[in-house]
Amino acid sequence: MDLRPLLIAEECNPEWVSIPLEGWSHSRAIAGMTRAHLVTQIRNREAILRAGLVEGRDFTAIDSEPVARPLWKLASALRGGAGKGWTMTTAIGAVAYPYFEHLIWKQFGRRLAAGEFNLVHRLTPLSPTVPSALAAKCKSIGVPFVLGPLNGGVPWPAGFDAARRKEKEWLSYVRDAYKLLPGYGATRRHASAIVIGSRDTWRQMPASFRGKCFYVAENAIDPARFQIIRTRKATRPIKAIFIGRLVPYKGPDMLLEAAAPLVRVGALTLDIIGDGPLMPELKGMVERENLAGGVNLAGWVKHSELGSWLANADVFAFPSVREFGGAVALEAMATGVVPIVVAYGGPAELVTPKTGYLIPIGPRQQIIADVRRILEELVAHPEQIESKSGPALRRAREQFTWEAKAKQVIEVYRWVLDRSFPKPQFPMPAPDLND
Repeated sequence: MDLRPLLIAEECNPEWVSIPLEGWSHSRAIAGMTRAHLVTQIRNREAILRAGLVEGRDFTAIDSEPVARPLWKLASALRGGAGKGWTMTTAIGAVAYPYFEHLIWKQFGRRLAAGEFNLVHRLTPLSPTVPSALAAKCKSIGVPFVLGPLNGGVPWPAGFDAARRKEKEWLSYVRDAYKLLPGYGATRRHASAIVIGSRDTWRQMPASFRGKCFYVAENAIDPARFQIIRTRKATRPIKAIFIGRLVPYKGPDMLLEAAAPLVRVGALTLDIIGDGPLMPELKGMVERENLAGGVNLAGWVKHSELGSWLANADVFAFPSVREFGGAVALEAMATGVVPIVVAYGGPAELVTPKTGYLIPIGPRQQIIADVRRILEELVAHPEQIESKSGPALRRAREQFTWEAKAKQVIEVYRWVLDRSFPKPQFPMPAPDLND
């Protein structure tokens, strides 16, 4: 089947991280299997050119900055500080997005109607709160519209309202109101297929639309970006690493409190990679608890350098209580580093008992106690790390690559273009999924 998708990825940048890197990695994997053309926002143009793509042939950059730029400035002013208020940023970004799609239709509407592309796939935004007018327009000309992966809306766990307030997540208290917004139902009605990136987002989808929904995990890894594999054998001191924004819900302070007794006696070292509003508090804890000899607050590190840091670690300790995707857990596993994560949100769909440690969601002090218990066990029995390292590496590199994910998406494309193809069935991963 000749597949000619028009890929819409407003956030798509090979030189950034998080969603822009996802948009880039996902679109390139699909383009490697189809005759795809990428449409993105102009802020990504220079990075995409540096990556070797040819403008006009491989991609088109849409200049929606006259609307996007002032709204981004407004979001920055209202979010409550750098790295905070992500729900506010998403909400205001959703106001700018219709103009981006308006410009896409203006440039590509006739080409779509003429059959130059035989389907449209919106890869980003990932948030299920952002509607798409393209869904109805594509339906009107008989071109299938694929939406997703959609991911978001993991509820804040009980007992973490303080972290929620520190994150300035005021809009999260009324987040479900997005289902009442214009375009919510129309987007889902007119979409030919909807790709869902997590169990939480699947549960949010009205039952009436689930017949055209497909579970495909949001996150994946590019093996080319993680070529360094852990070769060390775990011995005392065990080497632990944390990677992420230093914000309350990701739990670097909980990890530091859990690890402190082991660090003080020289049984464990801890690298904390990242920066954010909790950095002063963490520095204070290190000084107050006399941990400077075993804790390295490394600050921000380039994504291209993370592989080297991970390869020198034994365990990836990440007690985040509200992760949508958890890509960093996959990156650790792809290096052979064993993850310790909270069994809530995205990481719980990536890590299994064979490949890491899953901590039940609970009160703050219970999470700290559970992390400490696992670290103490690993200090006493380092061989347990080696028993999980190989399965973790294989799971990430065999089941969660962008190529594997693109193959699933291609099956969805074939189904929407020709219903004589069997409907794809992608089971949701369970915590005890066999590797």
